[in-house]
Amino acid sequence: MAATTAGRCLQVFSARLPEVDPRAPVKPRTLLLWLGLGFGAGGLILQFVLSYQGAMANGRDIPGFLGHFFTFYTILTNIVLVLIYLSELSAAAWLALFRQPLVRGLMAANIALVGLYVFFVLRHLTTLEGPLLLADTLLHYLCPVLYLLWWLLQPHGALRWKQLPLMLAPTFVYFLYAMARGLWVQEYPYPILNAIQLGYGQVGINALTMTAGLTVLCAVVILLDQFLFRQSRTAR
Repeated sequence: MAATTAGRCLQVFSARLPEVDPRAPVKPRTLLLWLGLGFGAGGLILQFVLSYQGAMANGRDIPGFLGHFFTFYTILTNIVLVLIYLSELSAAAWLALFRQPLVRGLMAANIALVGLYVFFVLRHLTTLEGPLLLADTLLHYLCPVLYLLWWLLQPHGALRWKQLPLMLAPTFVYFLYAMARGLWVQEYPYPILNAIQLGYGQVGINALTMTAGLTVLCAVVILLDQFLFRQSRTAR
């Protein structure tokens, strides 16, 4: 029954995909979309498998592993990127949210934050090699760069300064979720959120610092959106 249902869902999704002429030249935007989708999905699967193996080896149960895995900002943001790419390929109604310019714009700022934070902070804390290094490189560096390049090639002009608070809202919700779960299970996804070691005062300062950085990135995204819109109008 489950296999039949999955097959039907796949058929419905495939039917919504646009037809592709294999003889037509590949546009840079289309190439970046497929690269982003492929590396994003591949990186998430690889990281899931590696994290699952590590969790089971350390005696963690499956619910505990899933709860921990999905508290990482990197995982959640990369999942959203994959959904955005899928929304470009499929007209499915459940993907409508990910076609919104606001969602795509805020994700440009958020995934840039992921890459910058890992490059300047987290990479100095651990040494990775082999498949772990590959997954880390895909999700923290390659996928952010591919998405940012893809976003730059999108139609622009829809973002407004009044939307800036909305662009910060998902990360605020994530922060509340991560802290609430940490209080419950005494486990935090990132060192800057570890209230056990740092105390809530320092965590609050860290959160404000990250919010300031994200605000700057969102402002840059809005400026770029407006600039690219003016450039496109001038080029016509």
